[in-house]
Order: sequence, then C-alpha cells, then structure tokens
Amino acid sequence: MALFSPADRRAASVISNLVAANPFLPERIEREREALGDEFDERDPDWNLQPAVDEHPNVIRICARAERILEGAYRRLTRGVATAAAEGKIYEDLLLFVLYYRYRTGLDEAVSTTPLKKSARRRIKIYTSFAADVEHYLGVPGLVVPAREELAHIFACYFQIRRAFYNIFDFIRGVSRPAIRLRAMVWQSIFTHDMRRYRRALYDRMADYTTLITGPSGTGKELVARAVGLSRYIPFDPEARMFTEDYAGSFFAINLAALSPTLIESELFGHRRGSFTGATDDHPGWLEVCPPLGTVFLDEIGELDPSIQVKLLRVLETRAFSRLGETGTREFRGKIIAATNRDLAHEMRSAAFREDLYYRLCSDIITTPSLRERLADEPAELSNLIAFLTLKIVGGEAQAVAGEVEEWIAKHLGEDYGWPGNVRELEQCVRNVLIRREYRPPSEGTFPRSTLPSDALAEAVREGALSADELLERYCTLVYARTGSFEKAARHLKLDRRTVKAKVSEKMLGELNAGT
Repeated sequence: MALFSPADRRAASVISNLVAANPFLPERIEREREALGDEFDERDPDWNLQPAVDEHPNVIRICARAERILEGAYRRLTRGVATAAAEGKIYEDLLLFVLYYRYRTGLDEAVSTTPLKKSARRRIKIYTSFAADVEHYLGVPGLVVPAREELAHIFACYFQIRRAFYNIFDFIRGVSRPAIRLRAMVWQSIFTHDMRRYRRALYDRMADYTTLITGPSGTGKELVARAVGLSRYIPFDPEARMFTEDYAGSFFAINLAALSPTLIESELFGHRRGSFTGATDDHPGWLEVCPPLGTVFLDEIGELDPSIQVKLLRVLETRAFSRLGETGTREFRGKIIAATNRDLAHEMRSAAFREDLYYRLCSDIITTPSLRERLADEPAELSNLIAFLTLKIVGGEAQAVAGEVEEWIAKHLGEDYGWPGNVRELEQCVRNVLIRREYRPPSEGTFPRSTLPSDALAEAVREGALSADELLERYCTLVYARTGSFEKAARHLKLDRRTVKAKVSEKMLGELNAGT
C-alpha cells in the first residue's frame, strides 16, 4: 500500500512546492490553482496583493485539503506502511504547511506583542502544543525526517515568515506590478529564492550578504530597508520557551548626507574620549551597538567621503573596525544595508565612489520603482497610497481627507502629473491639502518659473552675460544651497572645499533663503 493515493499524491506534491514558493510571485497563485483544480475560486484570486492574507477562500480550501491528506497518510503510517524517501519528504512538507497555518494566529500574537526590552521577553505558550503536534505526526516508527530534530529551528522560521509578511505589507503598499515585484524582491532578500536551502544552511548567514537599495529619491528606500532588517531570523530557545532576541529595536539608521565626515565616523565607528574637539566621553558607534541579529542602514551611501569609504570597505571585508582614537579592533556581526539615489556606475567612473566598495555592497540589489512607474501600470495605485497616507497622518478622519485630496489632485494636477518627488511628494501633497486645501508643486513654487535661480543662471549662460568668475560664483552658490554643506558641494563640483567656500555668494544665498 502506498502512503498516498494517486490523486492525493499529486495534490500533496503541489502543496509541498507551496512551502518553498515566494508568496509574492505569480507562481504561488498558479500552484494554488494546480492544487485545487476545479475547486479554485477565480474571483479575485491574488490574495497576495493586500495585507489581509490567509483568509482568502483558496488558502482556506488548500489548508483543509492538506489537513485531510495529512490525516490519511498518518493513519497509513501507523498501520505500518513503508515509505520511500520521496514520499517521506512530501509528508514532511505537508506537515510543515499544515502546522504553519494551524499556529499562525498564535505566531501573529507573538509578532504583535514582541516587547522592546530584552528583560521583558515573553514566553511563547503555543510552542508546547506545536512540539506535541510534530511528535504526534513524525513520531512513527521507521519514519526519519529532519523536521523532528529541528523543532525549535522550524518554529523560529515560522515566526520569521509571519514577521516578514507583516513588515513587507506594512512598509510596501500598492497593487501595481512594480509594487508587487518590489515585495517579491524584498522576500528574496530575506529568504533567498530557495526557501529549502535557506532553512538548511543560510538562515544564520544572511548578515554576510550586504543589501544595496537603489532608486529615485522619495521612493521608500528606508522602508524597504526596514522590511528586510526587521525580518531577520531569530533563534528560539525551547527550554526557556522564548526567542533569544527582540527584533523591534534592532534597526539602526544613519543618513550619511546629513552629517559631516567626522560625525559620520563617530556615529558609525564610535570614538574615544579626547579623539577630537568635543569628544568629552567614550562613545560607542552603531557598528558596536548593533547586535549580531541587528541591522545598520546607511542611507545615501553615494555621499560617503572617500576616506570613510576605505574604512567601511574594511568592515565589509574583515568584519573588524576601530573607534576613532583607538588602535585595537572590534568585531561587527550584524547586517549592513545601504541605499542611494545616485548612479554609482557614473560615480565610479568619475572616481567619486570606490569600485572595490561597490563590489562589496552589491551581493544583493533591490531597486525601488518611481511613483510614475507605479501609476502607469495601475492608476488606482494613487487612491491606494492616498488612503494609506491619510490613515497614517490623520487617523479617524482618513476617509474624508482622502476624498478631499483625490478631488484636489484630479481638479488641479490631473492624471498625467509625473510626481517627481515620488511617494514623499505625495505625502506632502496630502499634508498641504489637509492644512491649506491646496498643494503647490515645485514648478509652481515660491519662485515664478522664469525667475527660478537655476533658470536665471541658464538664461544668463545662453546670453553670454556672465564672466567665468561670475558663472563659477553663481553655480557654486546654487549647489551649496541644494546640498547644504561645503563638503558635499565640493564633492559634487570636483573642487577643493576652500574654493567652494570662497566662491559662495552670501547675497545670492540670502535671496535663495528668503525665497524659501
């Protein structure tokens, strides 16, 4: 007698593949369709477009079918039916699928109640019944499968999967194909494309792979970083019935464009007392504070000073770093995620960004789509994002405010507006309409179009009205006004910092500031 009937074996094999499928790729829905056959509900089958997962009729039907096939196979096992290795593997995957959905509510409670302080970690009560279920279904004489020896590890993987679902949907909203592809890419950054290999060998090695997030400004690169960083694997201690770490406080973000090189070094690597003027105490940097299961996010990596690029390269190559003013080394064991809106290929060609650093950063690349791309694929994405943003901004008044925002956009901007500032601009549009009942895009801002400083400069150049010295003065002032620091302006202009500082016109800078 076989462990499965021919029909059950076909269905169980498909469900076995569901265990390893990326839930945000079309293949997941195709496998559900294959598993259910004529029972597949074709009405709005893509449950993976919306945050409310697991309640779709197709998911419920597959769970019921998996439970039925599992119980039948278990009864045959208890009657002494011998199993081939292939059948044992299908049986194990079937059990993993069933138990994941059986305990998802308890896992969700663990996700939502995870405390911020390690001292307050809670015992996970459902583990006892989970372990008993695994022993029940796998404790059959003659059945040897890895899951029985990996209870705590499998439970930790379940917890990670639930966290990943919540984080991906919380941080990445939208139903357009670019948004869906982005969610699928984030899932792969967390688990790789092979979930089985991840469970066997990669779950505790993902910190070795740096994630680089590229894309236009305002497209949510930090949100993507948080989705990845807050979804890392956390071991489970079966004796204490607790996860070994808390994930909520394990993400450390540094905006490199907002700090001077000295402050970046201090925040990232730390410093000893007296290592520079103002260093009155020892200070641990984020690389030191970050726990092994934590993540350091380096936003605007393209702005990093070349001298610090060398030090960061050493961290990525050796996992070692030193505080400013120290000669000894310390170990960094967390994960690095970096982001940039710059064209790093161009930056490398111009020698502004080190090639060796780039090739240490690019083991995993995610590209965030522009809002224009998302709306071109699915115009309804705008309403979806406005609803999300208004809920975040005004709470209970969200529905009314969302209607006002949509009406104003339709009347004054139209469906062809390009949203150059992406989702960040859309959020400010929501706030503007909330406060002033209008939004003025940059092209309609404080400066009339003909008198914008950049336009006035371009016009003067076309007319040949400026000397070389005047041209350099005006351009240096514009770049300094936009970058906010002499160091960044100097890097952009490929000039010495002292030259930029000498050329910046205080009069023109005052006019720019008065205009804003």
